[in-house]
Amino acid sequence: MSFLVLDKLTKAYGDLNAVSDVSLSVEKGEFVSLLGPSGCGKTTTLQMIAGFIDVTRGRISLDGKDITNVRPNKRGLGVVFQSYALFPHMTVAQNVGFGLEMRGIGKAECAERIRETLSLVRLDALAARYPRELSGGQRQRVAIARALVIKPPVLLLDEPMSNLDAKLREEMQFELRGIQRKVGTTTVMVTHDQSEALSISDRVVVMEAGRVTQVDSPYRAYERPENRFVSQFIGKANMLAGKVTEARHNEVHVDLGHDLTGIACIEAGTIWREGDTVTLCIRPEKLHLCAVGAGRLSATVTSRFFLGSQWLYRVDTAIGEVLVCSQNEGTEPVAEGAMVGIDWHRDAVRVLQEVSHG
Repeated sequence: MSFLVLDKLTKAYGDLNAVSDVSLSVEKGEFVSLLGPSGCGKTTTLQMIAGFIDVTRGRISLDGKDITNVRPNKRGLGVVFQSYALFPHMTVAQNVGFGLEMRGIGKAECAERIRETLSLVRLDALAARYPRELSGGQRQRVAIARALVIKPPVLLLDEPMSNLDAKLREEMQFELRGIQRKVGTTTVMVTHDQSEALSISDRVVVMEAGRVTQVDSPYRAYERPENRFVSQFIGKANMLAGKVTEARHNEVHVDLGHDLTGIACIEAGTIWREGDTVTLCIRPEKLHLCAVGAGRLSATVTSRFFLGSQWLYRVDTAIGEVLVCSQNEGTEPVAEGAMVGIDWHRDAVRVLQEVSHG
């Protein structure tokens, strides 16, 4: 039995459903991220788990017990807010120990658990400081320590790194994952940052308009998106529309127009028919620039962007604009206005969905 289970969770505000029939099973010790754009319902879902928002329909169970209508302070969950919500008049140690005091933990045990938890987040030397004397990353670690010190069955994180600068945010992602693995606490994190979710989660739950669109490992969600929304929200993607000309047991041939045929591998059990209108998806880094006439497509480079480790090219082709991402190997990049060829391996192409039947 899964540790945390959401069963058709729904939150309605009048006629509007902020969250609709969300079902999810989270295993003990798992790190799961709710990922999606603003307004998709991910934070509302997290707040229903925490008990801060009442459930309209559905059920939440934790370790086999129904907690749908249990008050927040009785659920025993650890929560880290986007703003960290630290008490400015309390020291680091006092902030971390606040939850223990509210639970009536004795002074000796309280002091020991504060010491252990501050050591875990590498803040034991700053126990006597106040929040105003800390950096953003240090304040975040205080908030995490305060949530973990009560030894919660589940840790809930609401955009925990959104207030940090880019470099510190990246560092804290891996630090957070390291802390979570060391403690083994089941964790659910809300984020709109794709790279953040992909880099530290065991699974990602992609949400759109209050519904779950795909639940998968980060690798599969990126490499095998199930629909157009997932493919475009997680990373960059080129969408190529066409019609099926031939379908076999493990691949489909698609007429992309302009005498161009796309070949894509398909999942076992997937059925396509000749004439089906489909969308092919190929990631920019799976495309390769080559000499004119050597690839599947001829193109003209219209613009280029330096990304440090990579070059991103916009190229104009017979089937429209295409993005190509090439590794920066220290050589001179392809010039804007240059004629090039584009090639790709057939295994890099995915059939996303059927748009209509011909």
